[in-house]
Amino acid sequence: MSPDTMLTESEWRAMEEAHAARMRPWTGPHQARRSRGEKHPVLDFLFTYYSLPPSQLERWQPGPGVLLTGEGSRRFLDRTGYVATGDGVHADPVLPPKRARMARYVVSLLEATAARPARLNCFGLHEWAMVYQYPVDQVRHAQLPLRLGSEGTDDVVESLDIRCGHFDAFRFFTEPARPLNTLQPTRETQRELDQPGCLHVGMDLYKWAYKLGPLVPSELLGDCFELAADIRVLDMRASPYDLSALGYSPVRIETPAGRAEYARQQAAFARRAAPLRERLITLYRGLLSATEVGSGSQ
Repeated sequence: MSPDTMLTESEWRAMEEAHAARMRPWTGPHQARRSRGEKHPVLDFLFTYYSLPPSQLERWQPGPGVLLTGEGSRRFLDRTGYVATGDGVHADPVLPPKRARMARYVVSLLEATAARPARLNCFGLHEWAMVYQYPVDQVRHAQLPLRLGSEGTDDVVESLDIRCGHFDAFRFFTEPARPLNTLQPTRETQRELDQPGCLHVGMDLYKWAYKLGPLVPSELLGDCFELAADIRVLDMRASPYDLSALGYSPVRIETPAGRAEYARQQAAFARRAAPLRERLITLYRGLLSATEVGSGSQ
């Protein structure tokens, strides 16, 4: 299939530089901390739980349907997924079978999520359930104190309803916390339970973007990453950890006012995530269509 947009070398090089500059406020400090052996309990998550290396996050990709011209475009052929034509280089939109299977699953997950209303009553208790009745020196971020101490943290978990429906949060619950959850999500029920108000569902848009490799435009990847970074801050501000030494004020979900603040921010993130989800759905659907056409012509 022929690309429908052509970029001159000066055009795509400018876009390449702009994307790298956009991502460096996160990638640069992360790489500097890593070189010093320092951990950041809020921001490391963006590069450890999510597996895209900083160097690849900075790497600009045009996405499908874009022809890169000029002698410099030949270096894109050193990357997986690019092909040359007589006029330049472009990303091959035809997905190999394994990636096509992944794409069909992801688009079904995204469409199911988009069809549901946002639920805003979980209040970030998943982070509290991850330390419930757990030795304080063995919790995930043991270098940070718990704002309410272990006993106070456990009291919050026991006094509020836990309504976590996201499997990739639920799987980190402590064993005593699991039965307290009103839902028991599994990987198999993810399509039935993921909903747009969930902070982790919003952050995962970044994962579904980078899973496409060279076929996701870097503008969309950057938008999804920035959303994930902002959501992560709320996720940890609402957690039981004391992050004041890092400059983060708490969202005190143990109080009615804190829960109301959390729900307001959660709703705002759901609204911000919705158009990104639709852009990903459109991209995934287009690639699956191109794959069907490409496979049929072979």
